[in-house]
Amino acid sequence: MRNLPYRLARSLALFWLSLAFIAGQSLAEEAADASAADAPAPIISPNDQREYRTLTLANGLEVLLISDADADKAAAAMNVSVGSAQDPENTPGLAHFLEHMLFLGTDRYPEADSYQQFISRHGGNHNAFTADQDTNYFFDIEPKTLPGALDRFSRFFVSPLFNEAYVDRERNAVHSEYQARLRDDGRRLGEAMDQALNPEHPATGFSVGSLETLQDGKRSLRQNLIDFYETYYGANVMHLSVVAPQSLDTLETWVRERFADIPDRGLSRPDIPERLLTAEQAPARLAVQSLENRRQVHFLFPADDPISDYRHKSLEYLGNLLGHEGEGSLLAALRQQGWADGLSAGSMRGDGDDALFAISISLTPSGAQHLARIQASLFAMIERIREDGLEAWRYDEQARLNEQEFRFQQRGEPLHLASRMAMNMARYPLKDVQYGRYRMAGFQEEQVRELLSRLTPEHLLRVYSAPDVQGEQRTRWFDTPYRLTSVDSWPSARPLDGLALPEPNPYIAENLDLLELDATAPQALIDREGYTLWYRPDSEFGTPRVEWRFSLQNPQASSSAHDAALTQLLAGWLNDSLNEALYPARLAGQDFSAYAHGRGITLSLSGWRDRQEQVLRRVLEQLKQGSIEADTFARVKLGLDREWRNAPQSPLYRQMQRTLSSALVRPRWPDTALLDALGSIEVEALRDFRDRFLARLRIESMAVGNLTPELARREGLLVANTLSPQLDDGDVPDLVTLDVPGSAPVLHPESTRNDQAVLRYLQGPDRSLTSQATLAVLGQMIGTPFYSQLRTEEQLGYIVNAGYQPLLDAPGLNLLVQSPSAEVEHIQARIDAFLEGFDRRIEQLDDEALAPYRDAVRDRLLERDPSLSSLTDRLWYELAFDETSFDRRERLAGRVSNLTPDDVREAWRALREAPAQRVTFTAGTSSSDVLSLTEDYTPLSKESR
Repeated sequence: MRNLPYRLARSLALFWLSLAFIAGQSLAEEAADASAADAPAPIISPNDQREYRTLTLANGLEVLLISDADADKAAAAMNVSVGSAQDPENTPGLAHFLEHMLFLGTDRYPEADSYQQFISRHGGNHNAFTADQDTNYFFDIEPKTLPGALDRFSRFFVSPLFNEAYVDRERNAVHSEYQARLRDDGRRLGEAMDQALNPEHPATGFSVGSLETLQDGKRSLRQNLIDFYETYYGANVMHLSVVAPQSLDTLETWVRERFADIPDRGLSRPDIPERLLTAEQAPARLAVQSLENRRQVHFLFPADDPISDYRHKSLEYLGNLLGHEGEGSLLAALRQQGWADGLSAGSMRGDGDDALFAISISLTPSGAQHLARIQASLFAMIERIREDGLEAWRYDEQARLNEQEFRFQQRGEPLHLASRMAMNMARYPLKDVQYGRYRMAGFQEEQVRELLSRLTPEHLLRVYSAPDVQGEQRTRWFDTPYRLTSVDSWPSARPLDGLALPEPNPYIAENLDLLELDATAPQALIDREGYTLWYRPDSEFGTPRVEWRFSLQNPQASSSAHDAALTQLLAGWLNDSLNEALYPARLAGQDFSAYAHGRGITLSLSGWRDRQEQVLRRVLEQLKQGSIEADTFARVKLGLDREWRNAPQSPLYRQMQRTLSSALVRPRWPDTALLDALGSIEVEALRDFRDRFLARLRIESMAVGNLTPELARREGLLVANTLSPQLDDGDVPDLVTLDVPGSAPVLHPESTRNDQAVLRYLQGPDRSLTSQATLAVLGQMIGTPFYSQLRTEEQLGYIVNAGYQPLLDAPGLNLLVQSPSAEVEHIQARIDAFLEGFDRRIEQLDDEALAPYRDAVRDRLLERDPSLSSLTDRLWYELAFDETSFDRRERLAGRVSNLTPDDVREAWRALREAPAQRVTFTAGTSSSDVLSLTEDYTPLSKESR
């Protein structure tokens, strides 16, 4: 492998959770017999070529249909306006438990895995989440099978079975989920914060559920589920969104046929009249013990839920000013003192009526000693906004940036779109389901002043978390030590000097003309000693944006843990040292980041074509000539130390995967080795390394987007002439995947978790396209039965999954079980039993049974890129494997299409006979010295031996 591709890591769960912070009463009420003709048409981006239709069925269900003729996937989502805030007082977690149960059989499809099997067999994904006031169910699938998926999906909301056997089993799964999160600092902090908020507010309760809370009482747990379902689930509080390539008329017919049976119970979205933070709770300070080596302070104030002011976004306006990171900002002043390395501002816990306005600061150990001055500086900045910040031009600037983003909105993935639209329908009028988050209809100075009147010491709840906090009390469910103290008056302190409001943004794009360019395969515009530039023009996404990637490769980048740590420091320094200067560019849609990988550092730029060269020039100037100051170095070193030191606190399944990658990928240094190397590195060593790194470079680059070849060449040459790369490609070692030998030892991760876990990795015989194709199909086949058997039927744990997992370009299958109660030996035995049963299934495989899985993998490979950045990531990934024809996925899809049952049987037999890499964990087990245990592993071959 040549260089790691740039990938924007997007956690779907976090994405959904962030959406769940928004809450509010639906502002659109349509007559029950409203027709498509008189339903409001949503406001859509000029760049959006999809067709929209809104419906209200006779039962009151509001529906949004989106016909996208170019969509490779169909998707649907149902948002139900009920969540954990509606849990009965004596059954915490019931709403979440109900979400689990709806997947486990309905009147028409009584088998517990019927829905999951259908979605998986046809190349889809499915999931759901429960928030305080919403439960959101969603899936995607091959478009031709959408009717069958909708048929199964709709019955969740018409006639679920709540099978008694699965009620008992699934409560164990919910308990396992709770156990898996016991050491999550986010959950621990959240529960401690609940103790400082209004105890009468229903969203301050335990929301996950456990064996203790989910049990029979005066009524059976099953009956409680049915009662809750019939009390809160009805068509009037549901919103359905469907995205597919079929016509609107076809989609409407399918929806009316399947969703008209949802009961009309005359429900409305539950109101929460209680305030989250009252005069009785504030002012106060809360100190919470964290498990991670991380210090944070959150300044919380009562606020109206911003959804009620979505048209004007006054609270967002304040959040942008307080959360600014440019020169003169609060964060810049704190960074200069060495007290903080991150800051954010915005609303949280909105319930439709009120919310919290939070300013959250990531502290250094020194900053933790100066909370009084940090607090004084925050209030000084708030006062500065009161005096000088209420100017219409600032609001207009934010509104202009929102309009630019909306005007050139890209398609995105159908799954994300469907889930987001279903939730937006519960919050915005139907006409604003797309536009609502961008709309800024005019500056409301009095509204902003009213919000500012609440940002005072008298209304403040200050929450501090750190590992050295000593708590006088402990929370019930996550056993978190905390200390809550009422405040009569805050200590006085002197604010920092130099605080200032932002100047007009110089990076806002002016020229947004779309160039008409013919899309072609990437071509080498420059190919000379030390430097290549690949160029791929685009106008199909309808946006004047450009994606740039520059891989700065050096032979010594990861030759030792010491050099790998220095490479991470150099990339981190470049990001950190440019934070104030380029923050306005980031606000204006010009993103930049540097990240380290096994062959060096990649510079990634994403933004409007106009003004992007300004950003590139500033980055190059800093990289080559910027002064590496001791305070910046110390801040970056602290951040890496914190990241690597906290790794054992991360979820266990992630540590299992990290251990596998450290064992089988070279060069790849474990966190412990990097941490040891980091300790001895001082600022002068980084200065010397920067010079050595830049003196021996090979650069691969790529430009994708709406720019001419002349502009691409000019900006590419700017990089080449500034950095003067001279190495040949062969001078920089490739990344390689190692072959699992027959003597492979069992490995153990470093983790502080209390669960047990088993990961078994079945590696393909080589790195050929044929092996990749075959194992991808096997991965598609194995996921659902593995989950159904070990998770649903045997209840081994909440985290159970199996599927295709390549390491670089080496194919493999990953089987993982994390359990709060089952012993490792038992998990191993049950995995063995499952594999024996899967052996029989593969032996009986015929072409009819294979076809849907084969088609699903092929179709997924050939899916249209949903955004310019995803297209760039894919092409950059292919270049990483030296695939300069850029047709790797097409050739791989061709191999998949030609697979026969005999091919799959032969590949499965070979996998079962080959050695597996095993990773296991039991609390108290010593972690493995992965590098020494795998030093005799050899590289996996490219083609079959």
